[in-house]
Amino acid sequence: MVGLAADWLTSAANTNMFTYEIAPVFVLLEYVTLRKMREMVGWPGGCGDGIFSPGGAISNMYAMLIARFKMFPEVKEKGMAAIPRLVAFTSEHSHFSVKKGAAALGIGTDSVILIRCDERGKMIPSDLERRIVEAKQKGFVPFLVSATAGTTVYGAFDPLIAIADICKKYKIWMHVDGAWGGGLLMSRKHKWKLNGIERANSVTWNPHKMMGVPLQCSALLVREEGLMQSCNQMHASYLFQQDKHYDLSYDTGDKALQCGRHVDVFKLWLMWRAKGTTGFEAQIDKCLELAEYLYNKIKNREGYEMVFDGKPQHTNVCFWYLPPSLRGMEDSEERTSRLMKVAPVIKARMMEYGTTMVSYQPLGDKANFFRMVISNPAATHQDIDFLIDEIERLGQDL
Repeated sequence: MVGLAADWLTSAANTNMFTYEIAPVFVLLEYVTLRKMREMVGWPGGCGDGIFSPGGAISNMYAMLIARFKMFPEVKEKGMAAIPRLVAFTSEHSHFSVKKGAAALGIGTDSVILIRCDERGKMIPSDLERRIVEAKQKGFVPFLVSATAGTTVYGAFDPLIAIADICKKYKIWMHVDGAWGGGLLMSRKHKWKLNGIERANSVTWNPHKMMGVPLQCSALLVREEGLMQSCNQMHASYLFQQDKHYDLSYDTGDKALQCGRHVDVFKLWLMWRAKGTTGFEAQIDKCLELAEYLYNKIKNREGYEMVFDGKPQHTNVCFWYLPPSLRGMEDSEERTSRLMKVAPVIKARMMEYGTTMVSYQPLGDKANFFRMVISNPAATHQDIDFLIDEIERLGQDL
């Protein structure tokens, strides 16, 4: 309700975020909110910089853009032809936006090297180091490692401390894509999963995901102040005059790729004022508790099989539903082929009945499995019980 009210007021004001004079209150709210978020990441006194962007994919692309500029500032004027062949590293379970960013920036998707993950979906640091050494031997220049805090499918948290050690050793920019898992920084019970994030050079954090802020609300946080401005500024004299009567550091437009920029901060700021950090913490803890409840209900239940062993790290619960016709079958190509069709049919039936909607996907050599993601704190144990019964009802005859 508070976020919706803020959204209404933002639309009523209908202003832009590029200069202080056109949106003074919103610019200051963005300044204090980003500083608070950087404090929660663990940067001393909330030092650094940041911006709200149109989603996690753009925030990740900003990180790549800034990392490249930090290593080769001449790329801004001279382009990719003036610099060596760059390579970035991210896990095989990371979000597709890392490759998309490489394509958009002219680095190329082939220059994104995917690092192997363990059975829980976490990046394997030894494989990361091996691939960095390999790339350097080929004459490539490693410029960025994008670690993930809360992968899209498994909800896995990469081992950030080990990754930070490797980035420090080889002098590579460390980015943490915490679009999905960044909200756990609000929770005293769960924030340990992001240990090491304070050593990152940049962080993506989407309050519109786990924190329930109305779309869109994505922050890129950068540890080094001034770098974003140097990377992106174009000194347009019709907007960013240097002889204005106020502190020009509050004109944020020249550090963004956009000119026109929507006011995304007010929803988050007002919700934070209304709920407090403890309110967000309670909401996040409840979602994680519901995920654990679902996991505990189905881990030993007939007809259900977990995709990986152990309690989920986030609210992603990944499982197969096995109809009675498949339960006695030995592992074989035919079984996998039949299992592949189960989740899509059950989901189609769910949507036709209008009862619920749960995502599914294959992954690697794994047949289609359900990925139940809980991010709505209004959900209850009864809702989870209903979901389990509904999957069984709709899939019994398959």
